[in-house]
Amino acid sequence: MTVATQKKPSFDWITFTYITAIHLVALLAFFPNFFSPSAIGVALIMHWVTGGVGVTLGFHRLLTHRSFEVPKWLEYFLVFCGTLSAQGSVIDWVGTHRMHHKYSDEGKDPHNANQGFLWSHIGWMVHEIPADEEIAKYTKDINSDPVYQFFSKYFILIQVAFGFFLYALGGWPFVIWGVFVRLVAVFHCTWFVNSATHKFGYRTFDCNDLSRNCWWVALLTYGEGWHNNHHAYQYSARHGLKWWEIDMTWMMIRFLEILGLAKNVKRINA
Repeated sequence: MTVATQKKPSFDWITFTYITAIHLVALLAFFPNFFSPSAIGVALIMHWVTGGVGVTLGFHRLLTHRSFEVPKWLEYFLVFCGTLSAQGSVIDWVGTHRMHHKYSDEGKDPHNANQGFLWSHIGWMVHEIPADEEIAKYTKDINSDPVYQFFSKYFILIQVAFGFFLYALGGWPFVIWGVFVRLVAVFHCTWFVNSATHKFGYRTFDCNDLSRNCWWVALLTYGEGWHNNHHAYQYSARHGLKWWEIDMTWMMIRFLEILGLAKNVKRINA
């Protein structure tokens, strides 16, 4: 009698090369010719614009979970900021994250933390996993939108155009820091939500997964590190539920709500 074995996912050399190239170019920041205080400032500002406003506010709380509503023009702008994070197709991003919540730390979870820290941090992205074929099923509300199709298809060209813009403003230091160093930082900050917050920190709620609240990931990701709270109430616009669980993204949502731009903001009592 033969024992069935699980097929090992194929290695995705294109994604591996893409991620590796960005990291290697970012190393040029250590050369004095590419260093300037203003370039570091650009990187820090763009980290917030792309990682905070774009990925956390736009991709995650707005588009993936529909934790609040904004006018369509603002929704497109927030997601455009997320597209500048160069984390691939926004449609794929939303689909894999929705799958993660449905099968959190189970076999069908794209970045199942039970397969190890390295897998949940980056390994799942450089392999052709079964979840890649199910994206359409989880993104029916956005995958026919021509704007999101454009962002998904041309996210690299959008980044290149932004690089030319930074070059015109401040030369190569702005490009190295404002694009490559910033991308590496935003990459790993986002990936820590998949890996570190399923390994480090405390649990307030007894969820059927490994999710934890991790203060330092929350600091790096504008509030996304309160991950156990999020898994307990995934549609809540607020992740930091205790007074000391600082959630910068929730502050942005409240600001938009005060301005009358954010409506139907989903809250919980906890």
